[in-house]
Amino acid sequence: MTAAANHGPVGWLLALHSSTETFGVALQPLGQRDGPRVLQAFSLGRGLSNDLMPCVEAVLPAREWPLLARLAVATGPGGFTGTRLSVAMARTLCQQLGLPLDGISSFQLVARRLLGENPTSEPVILSQVLPRHGMVAGLYRMDPDSPGGVAELVPPRLYRQEDELHGVLGNHSHVPAQPQLPEDVGELLTISQETARLGRPAPWASVVPLYPTSPVEPQ
Repeated sequence: MTAAANHGPVGWLLALHSSTETFGVALQPLGQRDGPRVLQAFSLGRGLSNDLMPCVEAVLPAREWPLLARLAVATGPGGFTGTRLSVAMARTLCQQLGLPLDGISSFQLVARRLLGENPTSEPVILSQVLPRHGMVAGLYRMDPDSPGGVAELVPPRLYRQEDELHGVLGNHSHVPAQPQLPEDVGELLTISQETARLGRPAPWASVVPLYPTSPVEPQ
């Protein structure tokens, strides 16, 4: 039995997260932040391009996509192919169905989970080392006025040198940005629900994937 058959909401919020080799899919009735939710994680590795659609349909069959009311997608940083595929699917669905789309960085989802477990008023740097390239990092802080309670002060980007990173982000505590699925796609649901509740605009055309390095970068 499908999730829609179980709950039958007025409209669904669908969340997609493919910034790692594990693909996360989540579903919840829009406007019901405490309502029933479905969280699924699929270990696909390089098979995402072939299995993305079947995984989404395992949570919400295509015949029930007209019941969608809003989408949310993790924009990265992540692998070029994986991140691009889920963002492209979310954009296409929202364009065809005329729906809003929330694009949230995968680092902000990690930040919300970690700061929820260990609250602090100080900003924290979330970082991830990329061998031969440098370090991807962003700056985050708890903020009750931001959807989900965590503000992305500086979006994640690549820093080639440690001194460059600290020159931009400051000398705050470092926390490894280690996505966990399906937990982080659940965080994506929570932030999107709050964004919808606040009535904030979410145009699909402004959501683009975030790549830490270019796929055509000279070696």
